[in-house]
Amino acid sequence: MIEIINLSKTFNSHQVLDGANLDIRDGETMVIIGRSGGGKTVLLKHIIGLMQPDAGQVIVEGEEIFRLTPEELGRLRLKFGMLFQGAALFDSLTVGENVAFALREHTPMGEEEIQERVRECLELVGLKGVERQKPAELSGGMRKRVGLARALAMRPRVILYDEPTTGVDPMMADVINRLIKQLHDRLKVTGVVVTHDMVSAYKVGDRIAMLHEGKIIQVGTPEEIRGTSNPVVRRFILGISDNGEAKVS
Repeated sequence: MIEIINLSKTFNSHQVLDGANLDIRDGETMVIIGRSGGGKTVLLKHIIGLMQPDAGQVIVEGEEIFRLTPEELGRLRLKFGMLFQGAALFDSLTVGENVAFALREHTPMGEEEIQERVRECLELVGLKGVERQKPAELSGGMRKRVGLARALAMRPRVILYDEPTTGVDPMMADVINRLIKQLHDRLKVTGVVVTHDMVSAYKVGDRIAMLHEGKIIQVGTPEEIRGTSNPVVRRFILGISDNGEAKVS
C-alpha cells in the first residue's frame, strides 16, 4: 500500500529524517513508535504529502506522491482519513457539520445522503445522536471519537492516527484502542498509527516500527518487538533512559 524509500528531511540544520525506509502492507495496522520530537509526525505528514522531503520517495498504491500535480495529489489524499492529535475539530461547527465537512467539499452527495453517512460514522465510533452538539460540549475522548468519525466519512483506504491516545485517561485510551481494532477488522482499512504509548502499540498493531535518529531501526510483530535484543528499542519499550534510570513521567 505505502512504500517509504530513503526519506530525509532537515529543519534548520537538524536532521529529523535520515534515509528512513518502511513498507506498509495493504490492510495492516502499522504502528510507528519513537521518542517525542523524534520525527514520527513529520513522517506521517510526508505520507500524506503535507511536507516535501529533501530526498527520498513515498509511493502510495504505485504512485510517487512528490511527482504528482496539486490536482493529482488532492485526488490521492481522498484515499486518506486522518485523526489529528488534538482532534482538530472546527469549534464553530456542530459535530454533524464537522463530520460532514469533507463530504460537502469533495462529493456531489445530497443533504439526505450526507446526513445518513454522518449518522453511520458516528455510530461506528459509539456516538449516536450527538450531531447537534458543539465540540466544546464534549469530553476530550468524545472529541477524539468525533475526529475519527470525520476521518471515516470519505470511506478512506488508509487512516492515519497521530498520537490517538494522548490527552485522554487510561480508560478512554482503551476505548480508542478497541475502536481502532474494530474499525480495522470491520472496514479492512490500512492503518498507520504514530504513538509513544506502548500499551496502545501492542494492542492495535499488526507490526511495529521503531523510528530512531531519523531511521527505522527495527520492524516486527508486537511479539517480536517485545522480545527484541536491540538495546535502543529495548530501552524505549521498557521506559529506561539512556543512563539506565527509569524515566519519570
